[in-house]
Order: sequence, then structure tokens, then C-alpha cells
Amino acid sequence: MPPADKHRARKRFGQNFLHDANIIERIIQSLDIKKEDSLVEIGPGHGALTDIIVEQCRHLDVIEIDRDLAAEFQWRYSDKDNFILHNTDVLKFDFAANLSTESKYKLIGNLPYNISTPLLFHLFKCKSLFSEMVFMLQLEVVDRICATPGSKNYGRLSIMSQYHCNAAKLFKVPASAFNPQPKVESAIVRLVPLESPEYEAQNSQLLETVVRTAFSQRRKTIQNSLKSLLDKSLLEQVGIDGYRRPETMSLREYVSISNALAQVES
Repeated sequence: MPPADKHRARKRFGQNFLHDANIIERIIQSLDIKKEDSLVEIGPGHGALTDIIVEQCRHLDVIEIDRDLAAEFQWRYSDKDNFILHNTDVLKFDFAANLSTESKYKLIGNLPYNISTPLLFHLFKCKSLFSEMVFMLQLEVVDRICATPGSKNYGRLSIMSQYHCNAAKLFKVPASAFNPQPKVESAIVRLVPLESPEYEAQNSQLLETVVRTAFSQRRKTIQNSLKSLLDKSLLEQVGIDGYRRPETMSLREYVSISNALAQVES
């Protein structure tokens, strides 16, 4: 089996392999792995994190779409009883069916930029499986996740991420930490799933629909961007000025709209 470091990065998988020892150490420290922990790693690349994690935890599931890298991992960790490889597309991976429900997992991933947003929404659906999720993402995506109302980065991803999790940007990662070097900056973000949201939506799918519809036309007023879903009288009912812009409104206000709409539809 040829060594993984001779594997060429594949653009279609968005591969950029982490090699900076200092960044690797900082990521491992942010995970604070205990011997009894179970972990999931998405997109392990050349195993820069995997080599360390597998020695520190009780159990490690690794998800890798690239068949050549998967074969290398299967060979490299064949003597590890605590290692399981899933050679599959993470967007199609059924986490609930493939992970034990005995204890919560810590999730780590260097997420390909081209699938980061759909993958986050995929993970929100099974967030109860995880105690925390630590991701390497494009800096712009991390800034969107952590954005507050009124800022230029605030939008659908901000609201839904903060509905499901407590989010915190940990540190930036320079392009030089990867091979090949990406053309964008990266950052590490920690998401801690909430057992119960601060503002509970009666129907989380309806909340997502409201938010997605609002930001599909973010330059319009909220009453115009949501006119396909509701009458402006509903906004008045929950105390929201219909002439406001979608990016000025808080998570609490979107939940209020969603819950009022749920009452109308029930």
C-alpha cells in the first residue's frame, strides 16, 4: 500500500491537506479528548489529526469519500480495535444508524468548502448524537455562523446555526498550513448542540422555511420577502415592523414569526 502523502489532492473532493504541526496541536487541544471519548472525524486527509486522535480516545469513526485514501486508512489502522472506517459520501451518511447511542460523540472535521453549508444542515438534524462539533471551515463561513443581527455576514446560516448550537470562532488558520494551499483563509469553529433552544420553535422545519424565504430576497423589506408565506398583519401581531430588513432581525423574532405562522396553519 503506497503511503498517503503520495496521494494527489483531488479538486472534485475539495481536498487541502493539513500539515502544520502547531495548528494540529491547537485543534487537538480544543477537542480536549478523554480516554473514554468516542469521536467522529470527517475528511481525515492524510491522517494528520487521525494519528493522534486514535491513540487518545475509546472509539473513532472516520468518514472518507476518497477510495484511495480510505484504502490507505484501512491498511494503516488495521491493528486498531477502536477504529472504524466509512468509505462514503458524508452528505449521504446516516449518522443515527451508524453510530452508537450509548454516549455522545465529539465530531471533528476539515470540511470541504463546497459542501460545508449543506453538511452543517445535515448535521443539525442529528445534533443530539454530538456533545460538540469542531470544524475547520472557510473563514467566511465561520464568520457567517457566528454573525450577529445587522452585520454583513448575518443570514440564514447564522440564524439556524445559533438556533441549534452555541457557536464560537476559536482561531484562524493560514493557507500555508495546507498542501496544496487554498485560495481562501480558514478558521476553526466550535459548535455545541443545544438540548433545548433558547427560543423554541414549534416546528423547526417551518422556522427554516421562514428564514430561507426571508433571506432569498434580503434587500426587500421583511413583509415583502415573506409575502408568499404570510400576511403583514401576522408581523404586526408579533410586534415586528414589516418595513425592517431581514438582516436586522434576531433569532427570537424569527422564531416568533414561525410560531405565529404555525398557529395559523394548525
